[in-house]
Amino acid sequence: MIPVSRSFTVRAPAKLNLHLGVGAPREDGFHPLDTVYQAIGIYDDLTVTHAEKWSIALQLADYIEDGAVPAGEDNIVNHAAALLGKRRDAEISIRKDIPVAAGMAGGSADGAAALVALDRLWNCRTSDHDLLDLASQLGSDVPFALIGGTAHGTGRGELVEPLPDQGSWWWVLALSNQGLSTPQVYAHWDRLFPGPSPTPFSALAVLTAIASGSVSALARAMHNDLEAAAFDLRPDLAVLVSLGESEGALRGMMTGSGPTVAFLCRSADEARAVAAGVQVARSEVRRVLVANGPVAGAHVVSYR
Repeated sequence: MIPVSRSFTVRAPAKLNLHLGVGAPREDGFHPLDTVYQAIGIYDDLTVTHAEKWSIALQLADYIEDGAVPAGEDNIVNHAAALLGKRRDAEISIRKDIPVAAGMAGGSADGAAALVALDRLWNCRTSDHDLLDLASQLGSDVPFALIGGTAHGTGRGELVEPLPDQGSWWWVLALSNQGLSTPQVYAHWDRLFPGPSPTPFSALAVLTAIASGSVSALARAMHNDLEAAAFDLRPDLAVLVSLGESEGALRGMMTGSGPTVAFLCRSADEARAVAAGVQVARSEVRRVLVANGPVAGAHVVSYR
């Protein structure tokens, strides 16, 4: 058991959607999802320290624009603190490497990290079950950010079942110069596909591929219903997918609601080669990153 301490640093990972099936909107306005998440080795580190007042400071990677992450009341850390109870004073520092508005759940990662860190800083002793419940109130992707690894998501994505995954999957992430609004993509999907089935397209093919450990099988099975809407809004993303595959990726696919395109590769060396080719060829790509998965969900990396 971790002792009561003055400061905690919690690391939380980015996510990819290896499968994203979308159903007709529910009465509450949310779309039912059938998705497979994977946590990958791009992280935000959130440090909380006892202090006399509440503050949030941000340190952003050079590919994240200033002002892209709110530091005031709209920051998800404030909402996480409120869910844990009456907000006490604390100093929050976020080192942010997960891209923003990229379909990689960077805000959700910060929310999960804040729940873990503040729960320990304030010695709340919230059970794992209750922490997951709080995470689902923060956002659809926050429970997965807590769990990490590879997992099957249903409901609006907040019902998460961890999956056994013995694979080591290598990814190239092409980050766009321009973000893409999640509500905008879903609204455009609704316009493009009126009257869809209330049951989203099944993730069975990806679940089977993950269980097999075959990178070729996973490449064949990957699927994202939202690609059609995103590509209609941003045709350059479809061109980017074709480019990465021509550079040697087994498969390219937008993750989540985009605009990040993830390319699955056979190995670390092949991933680095694909990354170099994509970066040189596409001026509208802000940055190309290489990462592997699966990795752990939000976890304490230091305390004092």
